[in-house]
Amino acid sequence: MELLSGREIAPRVSGLINAKYQIHRFSVHLTVRNIYALDPVGQVDFGGSEYSPAARTALGTVRRNPEDTYEWWDLSRGRYQVEFNESVNLGEDELGLLEPEDRLMRAGGSHVTLTLRGKLETLEAPLVVETLRLQIKKNARISRLRVFRFKLAAEAPSAPRARTARAPKKKKAARRRR
Repeated sequence: MELLSGREIAPRVSGLINAKYQIHRFSVHLTVRNIYALDPVGQVDFGGSEYSPAARTALGTVRRNPEDTYEWWDLSRGRYQVEFNESVNLGEDELGLLEPEDRLMRAGGSHVTLTLRGKLETLEAPLVVETLRLQIKKNARISRLRVFRFKLAAEAPSAPRARTARAPKKKKAARRRR
C-alpha cells in the first residue's frame, strides 16, 4: 500500500475552498459547509424494513463581529453531523482515511476516523463536542484526508513458488577393489 502525496490527492477532491492552505505534504484538509443537530431517535433492524435515520435539523450560524465574512456555529456538548464543502472521487484501487484535525480535537471536538471508497458527492462525518461549548467558523478546516493506493489482486505479483523438498540423491557406493 502506498500513501499518496497531497498533490496527488488534490485532483480526487472537488470543492476546495483554498488549495494553498488545504493541500499538505501527505494530506488534504476538508472544510465545514453545514452542521446539523440530530433527532434523538433513529432505528436500525436486521432486514432494513424498519430502518429510519435520525432526522437532521440544520443549525443556524451567528456573526460574531459585524466585519466578519463568515459566521460561526456555537455548539454545546453533544453529537452533531457535519457536511463538508468537498466531495471525493477515489479510484477502484484507492482507500481514503478521514481523520479529525488536531486543532479540532484540542478545541474539544472530534469525529471517528472514516474509511472512504469510491465517489462521494456528499461527504459527512459525525461530530462529537466534549467541551461545554465549541465554536466552529463556516469553512473551518476540521478534517484531514489521506489516500492510500493498493494493488488489486489482478495486478499483484504472484508469490514465488515454493520448492518442494527432494530426497537427497543416493551416492553410489564405491566398489572396493581387492
